[in-house]
Amino acid sequence: MKRGTILTRYFLFFICALFALSCQSVQKDLLVSGMDESGRINIAELEETIVRLESAPVENVLAGTRRRIGEMEKEAVPDAEFQALLAAWSGRLSILEGRTVDAQKELKRSQTLSPGNWPSVILQARLEKDRQKRLEIVHEALAREELGLAKNAGDHEGPGELGIEEGRILLELNRYAEAVAAFDLAFTLLEKKPFYRETSRAGRDRAWELRNLEAGSKTVEIVQREGISWKDLIEITKSETDLLRFITAGRDWPADEIFNRLLERSFVPATQDITLIEWPATRPGSGEAVLRSGAAWFLWHIYAENRANRGLLSRYSSRYANSVNARSPIGDLPLLSPFFDSILGCVESEFMSLMDGKNFIPDEKVRGSAYLGMLKKMAP
Repeated sequence: MKRGTILTRYFLFFICALFALSCQSVQKDLLVSGMDESGRINIAELEETIVRLESAPVENVLAGTRRRIGEMEKEAVPDAEFQALLAAWSGRLSILEGRTVDAQKELKRSQTLSPGNWPSVILQARLEKDRQKRLEIVHEALAREELGLAKNAGDHEGPGELGIEEGRILLELNRYAEAVAAFDLAFTLLEKKPFYRETSRAGRDRAWELRNLEAGSKTVEIVQREGISWKDLIEITKSETDLLRFITAGRDWPADEIFNRLLERSFVPATQDITLIEWPATRPGSGEAVLRSGAAWFLWHIYAENRANRGLLSRYSSRYANSVNARSPIGDLPLLSPFFDSILGCVESEFMSLMDGKNFIPDEKVRGSAYLGMLKKMAP
């Protein structure tokens, strides 16, 4: 082929490309006309409602929100941006309602009307079953934001909301330290939307508690439980610290055997009821749920043993016994309780905290991640 012919073809290709880009630009201008203030307010209200529902679904609120979306659709606002966002949030609601097919249809509609808008990106990630692929979808969107190529819908920040989703996925992938970083950055970007912090705080705190957990650890599944047993507690302690070497001497004993030996030496309390002065004759089992009172007893006794200082076990009761008109410094901890030293010791040493700043709440079950956090504070 002659050189002139090649140049002519390149020139024609160039002209066609410019024309195509021009058409796309015109199309974009037609699609995105600029949402008015009432439209922004309606979408913002819908966003907060659905984000809160995703955190704590309420049947009648779900139904009411679906009716509201139906009303907004009937209004037929002639604005592609508004319709795209409405479709994306409708899709998020469809997932909550268990209507995946409808959610997929809404995703396609949203992407067609306004490609790359952040609510549709999150909807796409939610519909993807593979967690790693979900993360890639969010990361690609965040990369576009950084390059300034993304189409941010309205006044929404985009990177903040995508960051919340990134944190959620990283938490599911057990990449806890990265999840904490993602959540914290997102919270900073979303200061004007406090409901994101409120609804994601528990996930962020859970990631923080687990941030030091080694990848592939045998206790990953255990520490994610909402409530742990004595057997679970021992497995976590054995796997994540050396605090039980005084009783195992490095031998890999089963958790049940370690439990029995700890129980015989009073490292496990016979009861977790802090109001009882006399120990009951019954013995707890290794499958019994651990309460905050029991965790405090165990931690403080293990701490005293590893410090070779049994005097810690009576440090506080001895001090208060010699005080006139002594009162317990913790609202729900009786001064004469056998747990007094353990609970006060754990609180003062910051292994555990007062739930409301005044009370210990001894009867609350211990989450695996919370217990791991206590251990890390005691044996970093």
